[in-house]
Amino acid sequence: MLEFAHPWLFALLPLPLLVWWLMPPYRESQEAVQAPFFAQLAALVGLEPQAGAVIRRKSRAQRVLGPLVWILLVGALARPQWVEPPITKKIAARDMMLAVDLSGSMETKDFENAEGTRVSRLDAVKLVLDDFIDRREDDRLGLIVFGNAPYIQAPFSQDHDTVRFLLEQTRVDMAGPQTMMGDAIGFAITRFEESTSSNRVLILLTDGNDTGSKMPPLQAARIAADRGITTHAIAMGDPAAAGEAKLDIDALKGIAEESKGRFFQANDREELEGIYRTLDEIEAGEFEMLSYRPRRALFHWPLGAAVVLILVHHLLSALLTQRRRSVAHA
Repeated sequence: MLEFAHPWLFALLPLPLLVWWLMPPYRESQEAVQAPFFAQLAALVGLEPQAGAVIRRKSRAQRVLGPLVWILLVGALARPQWVEPPITKKIAARDMMLAVDLSGSMETKDFENAEGTRVSRLDAVKLVLDDFIDRREDDRLGLIVFGNAPYIQAPFSQDHDTVRFLLEQTRVDMAGPQTMMGDAIGFAITRFEESTSSNRVLILLTDGNDTGSKMPPLQAARIAADRGITTHAIAMGDPAAAGEAKLDIDALKGIAEESKGRFFQANDREELEGIYRTLDEIEAGEFEMLSYRPRRALFHWPLGAAVVLILVHHLLSALLTQRRRSVAHA
């Protein structure tokens, strides 16, 4: 579609007419030889002297080219441009952080894969999260792992292949054998500070209880809620375990309640898959649409046409003048 960036400049089109109407005509005086016997000379040649001036008449080409060139120049000044069809870009409207427990108990093989083979809890998490990441194509995802301390594995990004790859590289105990759950939530809060999204979600997955975080988990959950971060807590493993492997269900429920999230418990891979499908429904994909219409400048076409017309006119005028002189001398 053709548009003009400065259409108001077309108001200049009648400017030459106003100049012709309001301004006096151009006058050029020339020196002449005065003869005392001018009247006798005029009588001899049969002419009657009159007062006036020589007015150069415009050729037909000049009468046509003048207005046409002016229209082309004004059209170029108005900046014509061709507006392409809109290009729509979909951008994520949600930032989602995955926090995965890598404590020693995640090595326990009490889950089964699709073939029925027993696998570790961490391997089961990787299998389920792989599908979950595939379904979150409209979200920016991040990955935190925690044990003795939390570590950022992947910052917020829509490059889900990288997030999936970095998740696959995680190993039990690589962050330490303990479970600093409260510190992991607090660390996630700091990562959300760089987020500009109004919808922020933290998914915390653990199979143990907090083993001495500097920041108590419930306090961290309250701060997360104040920062607009919804926390969903997933407990996996044996709820009857004792010691450091004990699953603190009450604490995880409290974390979810404090931050307006949901608590889930997974005792096997099927339940874990069901949890992430539920999260898909709770946190339905959100995105914003940005529309951009490319514009191609076209001002060089009328400007070039005006220049070419002027050059062609002067070239033809010069050729005609030379031809007339040749005929006159012949």
